[in-house]
Amino acid sequence: MRMFAALIGLVVGLSIATTSVAAGYTAGKEYVVLAERIVPADSKKIEVAEFFSYACPSCYKFEPHLQAWAKKLPADVGLVQTHVSFNRPDWAGYQRGYYTILSLGIKDKAQEAVFNSIYIANKNLSGAQDWADFLSLYGVDKQKTLSTYNSFGVNSQVKQAEARTRDFKIPSTPALIVDGRFRVAVANHEEMVKVAQFLVDKVRAERAAIKP
Repeated sequence: MRMFAALIGLVVGLSIATTSVAAGYTAGKEYVVLAERIVPADSKKIEVAEFFSYACPSCYKFEPHLQAWAKKLPADVGLVQTHVSFNRPDWAGYQRGYYTILSLGIKDKAQEAVFNSIYIANKNLSGAQDWADFLSLYGVDKQKTLSTYNSFGVNSQVKQAEARTRDFKIPSTPALIVDGRFRVAVANHEEMVKVAQFLVDKVRAERAAIKP
């Protein structure tokens, strides 16, 4: 009888624990529902938008967690990174450098090296010539980097990044927004990814529920 009671207690305890896990995260605690949704460019995908800066030490530490998660994302989820400056002159060159490597089509192979150069090798990449010298290591002609850095295309991307940062009212970096309406509100890097995954699953379930 005592063993039966103990088993019942164990089952009830496990049930409570499972219910707690199933409940997931809470709006207003681990994530915030934005007052106004910013509709993603690709409505067919669940957008995960990261706002970051090369000049942000916390972004450097978060990047491996984000990229490891991004590699496992299914086809219905899209990661979009936006480099912020918060109108800080000392961040502006890093922002322009990001959109330069994006325009040159070498982000995938250069992104990790950029962070490592800044935080491990202590290199300064805040100016056009700094980027030209750095990207020459990846076979990019220095003059091409300089012309791209100051190009109309990069200017446009910088303006779009500033507008997105304002529209989403990004308070700090790194920041994650899911589906243009949920902002992850935890600081721990591993937990940020877990909350983002929870929100991706939430959006996917909502979309599945309204399909005819």
